[in-house]
This record gives sequence, structure tokens and C-alpha cells, in this order.
Amino acid sequence: MLPLRDANPAHARPYLTWALVAVNVAVFLYMSSIGNVFRLVDFVYEYGFVPQSFAEDPGGRFLSLFTSLFLHGSWSHLISNMVFLIVFGDNVEDRFGRLPYLVFYLLGGAAATLTHALFEGRSPVPLVGASGAISAVLGAYIAIFPRQQVQTFIPPLFLPWLLLSFFVRVPRFFLLWLPAWVFIGYWALIQLFEASATVGVQLDDGSVAWWAHVGGFAFGLLWTNLFRPKPRRYAPP
Repeated sequence: MLPLRDANPAHARPYLTWALVAVNVAVFLYMSSIGNVFRLVDFVYEYGFVPQSFAEDPGGRFLSLFTSLFLHGSWSHLISNMVFLIVFGDNVEDRFGRLPYLVFYLLGGAAATLTHALFEGRSPVPLVGASGAISAVLGAYIAIFPRQQVQTFIPPLFLPWLLLSFFVRVPRFFLLWLPAWVFIGYWALIQLFEASATVGVQLDDGSVAWWAHVGGFAFGLLWTNLFRPKPRRYAPP
């Protein structure tokens, strides 16, 4: 399932969310411009998070907890992450405020990465991608806006949807408005199920870091319920 938009307008322009998207795209374009494959591999190992290297030298590899959040392995990897960030990030930024949101985003990404390291502590495979931080954003969104509607694209071959289509009329183009607690809740269950299936199995290059998603989501829920950001007041236009 892919979120397209939500029915939850932000009161202020989400400049920070846009900036995060821009930085992620810029870094990916730079990576794509590296013609030499060996230089690209060196770049990924330098700025990606390598659990084995972090376990051996946490201080020296500390910054990789954050730099790895801005690296992506493919266009599809980048685009899917940025779609989730754009759909859900603006409202979380709106509720938190820009600076607290940036701190939350980076700490959520670091928490996700450390959760991955907890289960893949000796892996030499670099972890890259913003999905851990974005998982924290999803945790915050479901805690603050559980009833907001999310327009969702349901792939035609999505099995639960096929079963549902026998009982209800299929919306045009397989678009459906779902409450955030349904969309994000289903997403979270999938992450936990997939993560549980990897316990004791070392991930290969290209595998999804499911435990990073679980850790980021849990951080987002905990942080939001702990600090309970209140709606901000805005002057009328």
C-alpha cells in the first residue's frame, strides 16, 4: 500500500520536510554521479552505518548514525521513502515546530539504526536510507492524528484487497481513504512480522532492515507520548 496524501492540512509551510527531501535527493544525485564503482562502495562504507565497524569503534563511527539516513541504494528506495516523508512529515513538523522536529527526526533515525545494530551487531553490510527516521515520523503521526484520513493506493494484486473486493465496490483506480490508525497500524504490523522472521538470520546486501523500522516507529510513539506536543497557535492571515 502506498500513501498518496492525507486530509490533514498543515498550518505552516513544511520547510524542514521539504529541506530533508531536497538533501536526500541531492545526496542520491551525487552518489549517482560517482562513475567509479569502487569509489561509490568506499563512499557508502564511509557514510553508511556498518554494524561491525560501529561495534569495534563506536566513537569513531558515531556520525554514521546520522549520515546513513541520507544515503539510498536506488531510485525506488529513495522515492518510496520520500513519498512517506512528504505525506506524513508536514503535519508532524507542524505540531512539533521545526527545530524540535529536526531533533526528533535525527534521534528517531539514530534509534532505528541502533535497533538494527542490536540484531545485526556483527554484520559487515552497510545500512543506508531514511526509512528508520521516517518510521519515527509515522509513530508520531499515529499518536497525534490517529483518525485522520489517508488516501491510499492499493495494488490490484494485493491479496487482502482482492478478498475485500468480493464484498464491497472497488473504488476507481484502487484508491481508498483509510484512517491513519488503519494504514499506519497495518504498516507497523507488517514491519514487526517481517522483523521477527529475521531473528537469527544475517541480512544480505539489499535486504530490508525491518528492525530499524520497528525501532524507529517505537521511538516515535514513545517520544510523542512522553512530550505530548500541543497544537501551535498561528496568527490569522
